[in-house]
Amino acid sequence: MSNGQIVDSTRKTSPETDSIIKDFLALIKIGIVNSNLVTTFTGMWLAFQFTGGHFLLHLDLIAFTMIGAAFIIAGSASMNNLLDRDIDPIMKRTSKRPTVTGRFKPNVVLAISLSSLFVGEILLFTASFAAGMWGLFGILAYVVLYTIWAKRRFVSNTVIGSISGAIPPVIGWAAVDPSLSFGEGAVALFLIMFAWQPPHFYALAMKRKNEYGAANIPMLPVVKGFKRTKVSILLWILLLFPLPFLLRDLGIAFITLVTLLNFGWLFLAFQGFKANDDIKWANKMFFYSLNYLTITFVLMIIFAIFM
Repeated sequence: MSNGQIVDSTRKTSPETDSIIKDFLALIKIGIVNSNLVTTFTGMWLAFQFTGGHFLLHLDLIAFTMIGAAFIIAGSASMNNLLDRDIDPIMKRTSKRPTVTGRFKPNVVLAISLSSLFVGEILLFTASFAAGMWGLFGILAYVVLYTIWAKRRFVSNTVIGSISGAIPPVIGWAAVDPSLSFGEGAVALFLIMFAWQPPHFYALAMKRKNEYGAANIPMLPVVKGFKRTKVSILLWILLLFPLPFLLRDLGIAFITLVTLLNFGWLFLAFQGFKANDDIKWANKMFFYSLNYLTITFVLMIIFAIFM
C-alpha cells in the first residue's frame, strides 16, 4: 500500500514490458533457438548412451552446453537480423522484426549479439574444448558463410545455410564425447539435419516466392521456378533414406519408423508434380517437414534408452 492506494498485485507486467519482451524474442528468433536446442539435447543424449555415460551425473555439463548453445544461436540470429535490416522491410514475414520497426537500434542489436556470442562460447568451452570449437564453426557458418556471403549471391544459399543448421547436434555430442569416438553417430545427426533443411526451406520459399523476388534473394523457386524446386525437394528427401542406418545401434524398429516417415514425405513430394495448387502443396510439405523433424528426434531419444 502506498499513499492510500492499493497496489494491484495481479498485474505483473505492463503492456510496454510485454511488447519489449515480444520484440526481444523476435530479435533472437526464439523459435529457431528452441528447435535447435532440441537437436543439441538429442546429440548429448545419444552421446551419453553411446559412451555409457550417466546423464544425471553430468547436470553441470548439460547446463553449460544447453545454455551456451542457446546464447550462440540467439546471438547469431540477432546478427542475422542486424545484417538483413535493409531487405526485411520488403518481406511480409520479416517486416515486423524489431530491427525493421526501430524498436531495437542497430548499436543495441550489435551489443546484444556480440555479448550473447561471447557468453555462449565461454559456456561451450567450459563444457569441452570441442564443443566450443564446433560452436565457433556454427557461428561463422551462419553469420559469415550464409548471411554475409551466400544468401544474396547464390541460388545454393539454402544448401550453404544448411551447414550451420546441422551443427547444434554435433555441439551436443562433442560436449559429452569431445573426441567424437563414436563419430558415426555424430555424422548421422549432422547429415540428417543437413538433408532435412533444403526440402523444408524450399517449401517455405515457394510460399514466399514473390517476397524473395522483391528482395532480390536468389531462392531456388525465384530463379529456377516451382517445377525445378519440386525436383530438388524430391532428391533431398531421397538422400534421407540411407541415413537412419548410420544409427543402426538404435535398433531395427527405429530404422523402420524413420523409413516410413521418409516414404510418407516422398509420397507427398511426388504429389507435387500433379498438384493443382502449388502453394497449398507447399504448405503441406512445410508442415510435414516440421513433424518429421520432431518425430525423428523424439524417436532417437526414446530408442537410445533401450540400446
